[in-house]
Amino acid sequence: MTLRTESAAPGARKYDDVPPPSAPGLAAAYRGERALFAGDTGSFSLEIRQVLVRLLRGPYIDGAAEPVLWTTIATHRQSLQQYLSEIFLLLTIDPERKIAMLAPAEIDAVHTQPIMPRKPLRREETLLALRLRMLLDRHAGSGTEATVTRGGAREILAEHRRPGAVDDKRLDEQTDAALARLLALKLLLPTELAGEYRVSNALALALPFDSIDQIPAYLAALDSAGDEPELPDAPEEALS
Repeated sequence: MTLRTESAAPGARKYDDVPPPSAPGLAAAYRGERALFAGDTGSFSLEIRQVLVRLLRGPYIDGAAEPVLWTTIATHRQSLQQYLSEIFLLLTIDPERKIAMLAPAEIDAVHTQPIMPRKPLRREETLLALRLRMLLDRHAGSGTEATVTRGGAREILAEHRRPGAVDDKRLDEQTDAALARLLALKLLLPTELAGEYRVSNALALALPFDSIDQIPAYLAALDSAGDEPELPDAPEEALS
């Protein structure tokens, strides 16, 4: 049986994403031919494994910034999802924004939590993310990028201050902490200007809504909730 190979740079070994032969002897020879390191028993090609590592490392893959990875995802989406299903993860893709990220599958059983669960967003981080999600949708199709400054983020959080809260120093600390967290998750991206950030397209997948008209209700619920609110019927978040 002949296995088709893809063109590759000198020294690189790339193979089509085809299942191994069923016969034990042929399967062993197949795996040996595709082995990338000593003791390798995997069947995926190098580029598929690289995509899996990047997806698991997170927080997402931006196809505009990493077109090679995006092409691999588009070509081998079914194989990627088949593997990810084994560890209770879903591959979520926004083809228009060219964003791919993982989300935990909803299953009520022990030992099914995400391999590397992230710390949930705090109140101010969620408030800021929701408002920026609305901003992102307003810019969709306009040809302009959604951006926010530190001052703009501070104004957003000031609008959602708890009744009686007047500590400006505390507000500054919350603003900087919220910006730092969203930057760490790459939902905000730095720009050439100090104190100005670009809203990542990944925010649309991280906080999915059927309509941005639903967001004000969540904002109102956050305003009336505790420091670490659990919103009823909240959308699935890839941030948690």
